[in-house]
Amino acid sequence: MMSPAPAPSQVLDFADVTVRRAGKTILDGVNWQVNEGEQWVMLGPNGAGKTTVLQIAAARLHPTCGTAWLLGERLGRVDVFGLRPRIGFASAALAVRIPATEKVSDAVVTGAYGVTGRWRESYETVDRQRAGDLMAAFGVDGLADRTFGTLSEGERKRVQIARSLMADPELLLLDEPSAGLDLGGREELIAALTELASDQRSPVMVLVTHHLEEIPPGFTHCALMRAGRVTAAGPLGQVLTDQNVSEAFGLSLMVTRTGQRWAAMAAS
Repeated sequence: MMSPAPAPSQVLDFADVTVRRAGKTILDGVNWQVNEGEQWVMLGPNGAGKTTVLQIAAARLHPTCGTAWLLGERLGRVDVFGLRPRIGFASAALAVRIPATEKVSDAVVTGAYGVTGRWRESYETVDRQRAGDLMAAFGVDGLADRTFGTLSEGERKRVQIARSLMADPELLLLDEPSAGLDLGGREELIAALTELASDQRSPVMVLVTHHLEEIPPGFTHCALMRAGRVTAAGPLGQVLTDQNVSEAFGLSLMVTRTGQRWAAMAAS
């Protein structure tokens, strides 16, 4: 039976999404919906399936079975090359495809076409202006003439996010944007994402992380994953309980909240 089209307000709609590779089940019947106006964080241990969910949401991987609707289009029945520019995507796997010799300004502006590395494409003044505005918003405009390979890890992360917004996407997917950052770099990035989440013009975002401490203020919803399944999903305050987080990570944990920031530690 064909899955019905999602409501117009739904940005993502996964119904029984399963992914199997080489006899191994990576995602196991994932059901998950993301609506306009929501900002999601996806949490879970290594191997939970978070990155695989994001790859499907980015139209870069098809499920083995089940249905995935992205921005009102059913994956498998839509031209993904027309769909992908509507989705901003920043991940470590994408970062390694940016040439080390690429100028930062070019690394950002090429996001307009969804390509990595300048080739023969040309850009209008409005593209250059948007790239400059995005670099300024993430504090990397002073690095415009540097090459990508000379940047620190924190600088690279901010350049990637600026790049992912070049095409003015309707959905922004961030796969572990704080991974590899020191404390200062992490806090700078969280501050930038907090500002982005508070802007009503910003796209719906889904951020994957392992750590509650990396949830930016302004994010509204959370999905917890374990062993290829979504174990809990909904508003942050309802999902981030001791019981839910302990179940997802397979460890007795105590969740705390200070202001708009979250943390977790082993229960004594």
